Amino acid sequence: MTRQPLRLAILEAERTLTAAGVGSPRTDAELLAAHLLGVERTKLMMVPLVGPPVVQALQDLVRRRAARVPLQHLTGRAFLGAVDLEVGPGVFVPRPETELLVEWGADVLDGVEQPTIVDLCTGSGALALALAHARPDAAVHAVEKDPTALSWARRNAEQRSGAGDTPIALYSGDVTDPMLFMELEGLVDLVVCNPPYVPDGTPVPPEVRNHDPHEAVFGGRDGLDVVRHVVACAARLLKPGGGVAIEHDDTHGGSVPALLRARRVLTDVREHPDLAGRPRFATARRTHPE
Repeated sequence: MTRQPLRLAILEAERTLTAAGVGSPRTDAELLAAHLLGVERTKLMMVPLVGPPVVQALQDLVRRRAARVPLQHLTGRAFLGAVDLEVGPGVFVPRPETELLVEWGADVLDGVEQPTIVDLCTGSGALALALAHARPDAAVHAVEKDPTALSWARRNAEQRSGAGDTPIALYSGDVTDPMLFMELEGLVDLVVCNPPYVPDGTPVPPEVRNHDPHEAVFGGRDGLDVVRHVVACAARLLKPGGGVAIEHDDTHGGSVPALLRARRVLTDVREHPDLAGRPRFATARRTHPE
């Protein structure tokens, strides 16, 4: 059985993905090869030759990726911060830019002992689990209304607790419910949320349009239908000095901070760019009593 250089198979995969309009063809080709071989991407150079079955399997995966099936659906994994998560049909795939929100949240909790964290619209559980990993002493509560997404979150929560992370508390609930987490009112150190925020009708990549759940992506005519409820929920949950971080569309650099400023109990409202310099998430702190 003739073996061939892995680098040639990856080069061919890159050409195919480039022709299909995939945004990061070389990276995706290498990640698919690493997934097949069961090695880290950085270790691919240690596998110089592969047999025909591996080449065929890689070509099959590349063909599906060229059809714009999300990379994470093909590998079954996504990453946020230091945690890896299972993802697939029926749940929103976490994006790398959300790591900046995780970093901000961890900074807010610096010096806070045994903090209480709430993740609204948790989806796969990504934000809640990344923060639970970063702060093993935290009590983390996460809520999701979609039963399919919630099942993915439960699976990920079980895996992370099995790996030694502090277990999180998962709930089925809707952020539009004014009674949500009433028992935590005024007791939360950090509220985070990556809600559906894309304005209806906005063109999105095929990976999003055909594979991410519509209700996890689009947030109404202006994209703010859910965000408005998130702001209201955070304002009543936070304790004095606590922080809230909300990811948003890059067209919301003015509107989401304005929603936060409209709440008199919130202060220190700031806008944060992603790595490309686009508006990506807004933050605020709960005021201290006079």
